[in-house]
Amino acid sequence: MIDRNSAFSTGAYGREAGALFDEGLRAHMLRVYNYMGLGLVMTGLIAFIVSSTPALYMPIFGSPLKWVVMLAPLGFVMFLSFRFDKMSTGAVMGTFWAFCAVMGLSMASIFLVFTGASIARTFFITATMFGAMSLWGYTTKADLSKMGSFLFMGLIGIVIASIVNIFLGSSALQFAISVIGVVVFTGLTAYDTQRIKETYAEHYGEDANQKIAVMAALSLYLNFINLFQMLLHLTGTREE
Repeated sequence: MIDRNSAFSTGAYGREAGALFDEGLRAHMLRVYNYMGLGLVMTGLIAFIVSSTPALYMPIFGSPLKWVVMLAPLGFVMFLSFRFDKMSTGAVMGTFWAFCAVMGLSMASIFLVFTGASIARTFFITATMFGAMSLWGYTTKADLSKMGSFLFMGLIGIVIASIVNIFLGSSALQFAISVIGVVVFTGLTAYDTQRIKETYAEHYGEDANQKIAVMAALSLYLNFINLFQMLLHLTGTREE
């Protein structure tokens, strides 16, 4: 026979544990978005400052150094991906901020190519799309893991096509890359948000969860930046 007092205690404990888990998850997601947002602010400020200072952008984009600046962010992402488990929380955090700074140097070129008004417009469009898809990824009951492999294949295709187009300089190919890129990075935003939510666990501990939050912020940051760039190629107005 079931002890009603025991059953009540168990149910109350379960509700309390669930409430504590939900509170921890919300704090974790807020930390992820804070890191991502601060990273975007750092990138935007550095990009704007460099693009507004001829003494800074001319030595970079007027020489082969531009290739180093453009490829450096990829190096940071690969370094974090392969060394994450062996790095301390402080090292992961420092590498993330360094990556955001270098990305700012790389993205300074967009202020030289596109008008400020079109950059601002595209940023707000990107923020709206990103926010909507991330919210959907967080709240949906649908399993988005099934589309992960297709999005990853699309991402690989975009990378290969972008490298090829560096040498071809085809506007038609760039248009196709941008259209497909918008679809892929919009989908990845929802997919990554759900993945970040589902991989959170309290028992990892504060230190481990902080490292995980930094890497989660990096994933969402990359989705935002790439979505922004794809939309800018489609809707941006170039300087005359």
